[in-house]
Amino acid sequence: MTTDEPGPTEWTARGQVGVGPWEGPWPSDDRYDPELLANGDRRNVVDRYRYWRREAIVADLDRRRHPFHVAIENFQHDHNIGTVVRTANAFAAKAVHIVGKRRWNRRGAMVTDRYQHIHHHPDIAALQAFADEHGLTVVAVDNTPGAQRLERCELPLKSLLLFGQEGPGLSAEAQEAAALRVSIAQFGSTRSINAGVAAGIVMHAWIRQHADLNQAW
Repeated sequence: MTTDEPGPTEWTARGQVGVGPWEGPWPSDDRYDPELLANGDRRNVVDRYRYWRREAIVADLDRRRHPFHVAIENFQHDHNIGTVVRTANAFAAKAVHIVGKRRWNRRGAMVTDRYQHIHHHPDIAALQAFADEHGLTVVAVDNTPGAQRLERCELPLKSLLLFGQEGPGLSAEAQEAAALRVSIAQFGSTRSINAGVAAGIVMHAWIRQHADLNQAW
């Protein structure tokens, strides 16, 4: 589909993702990427960022990121990390922290790791040191005895939301490091929720409590 006005041309009607080459005079703003303007932008980005350089997108996000962080333990190469990163990007988390093994499967991130700050920590002690340095409250998410219902508690503004691995959940060290432990209310037969899904639920709970929805896309 084409338009008479200069700007992006949506390709979705032809089965292609994104927008075609820029029509009309090119913008002079240095946030725009000449290669994308010439060839089109097929990236999975919101319209605001069409044709922008990656560095320009990251810089703009840095001005808008929320003050909560997300961390996930990675002692068994957890395949949910990509999903956590993608969701953290959608909710404009300040950063994602991976604790344990440095390598992780990026497929689930759908390239959003290019726009999301990601830190690695060898163990929970290092993560705790980061949280203390930056004034973050570690919130452990696990359905263990004594955890508060997520649906009934107020998450700290400067939270570091900590998630465990699929199956074993959070390590004992992670639970001990937490100032607050929360669980997600469940009503079915399974004893746990997929870690990637749980992360999305808790991040959205933070958004509902603290975010300015007028700033959402």
